[in-house]
Amino acid sequence: MKIFKFFQYAYLVFAALFLYDAIFSWEERGIMSLLLGLTAIFMFFFRKRFNKKFDNQDRQ
Repeated sequence: MKIFKFFQYAYLVFAALFLYDAIFSWEERGIMSLLLGLTAIFMFFFRKRFNKKFDNQDRQ
């Protein structure tokens, strides 16, 4: 299960990269990078909640 926690934080890394790209290339592809960055942040919190539910289910 530790591999899933690694991917959970990988979403934050990708979000930072996409948001950086959105800021510095706004004219060309900024909106797409912004949407991908926001999606990566959403996926981080979704996976975090899912992993917490999964861990609690294993303990019962």
